[in-house]
Amino acid sequence: MKALANSLLLIKQKSTADLISEARRGYIGILWWVIEPVLYMSVFYLIFVVLFNRGGKDNVAFLLTGMVAWKWFVTSIPQCAGCISSNIGLIRQVYVPKVIFPGTVLLTSTIKFLIVFLLLVGFLMLTGKSPDVSWLSLPLLIFVQMLLMLALGSFLAAIIPFFPDLKLIVDNGMILLFFLSGVFFDVSSAPAKLKAWLSLNPMVGIIQSYRQVLLDASWPDWFFLATVCTLSLMLLALDWMLLRRYDRVYAKMV
Repeated sequence: MKALANSLLLIKQKSTADLISEARRGYIGILWWVIEPVLYMSVFYLIFVVLFNRGGKDNVAFLLTGMVAWKWFVTSIPQCAGCISSNIGLIRQVYVPKVIFPGTVLLTSTIKFLIVFLLLVGFLMLTGKSPDVSWLSLPLLIFVQMLLMLALGSFLAAIIPFFPDLKLIVDNGMILLFFLSGVFFDVSSAPAKLKAWLSLNPMVGIIQSYRQVLLDASWPDWFFLATVCTLSLMLLALDWMLLRRYDRVYAKMV
């Protein structure tokens, strides 16, 4: 428990330092945390809604809700995957428990996500969505996605120093996963066979859950969330074991 408490403290301190450092890199500092995802979403809005005329009632909200959840995922996983390699200078100078690196990446991206998520909620309310009792499930939904990303990101962080080529596969796999996660279409309307395959991707269910809560004012699928939570905790236990076992090996591998 003491090791876990120390790791959590280090994650908090390093995340704070990373956020301050990042904010000081540009002239407008933390405003980029808002501007960058807005620009990212605007590009897809122009392509799919304006150019391909996919706009309509709730289509913009449908697209933005999926994009915000996906953006958090796609900015976290690749960074977690390479977090030990990218901190090799620090690792070789001083001993740092490697378990803190994926946690630091996730905490930093989560703070940025929460800012953008609040903007999304504000946009939905301005465009006619009213807060519903089902919105009480949003903290749990965010927690489940965060747990999923921490489990996947920590696993990749633990094994990529041994298999560095895997980082390229992860980076390119994100592009494929982007188009298979239901960001642009409703997976529930896909053919049954295709839907079964798509449902193997947990981000499909996560994105659907956000839409159920925010757009349809209904509760998410509790069984799905419980399943993702359970599997993520099991994977996290494996991650913790791997990162602790090879803790002092990574400096020689990277």
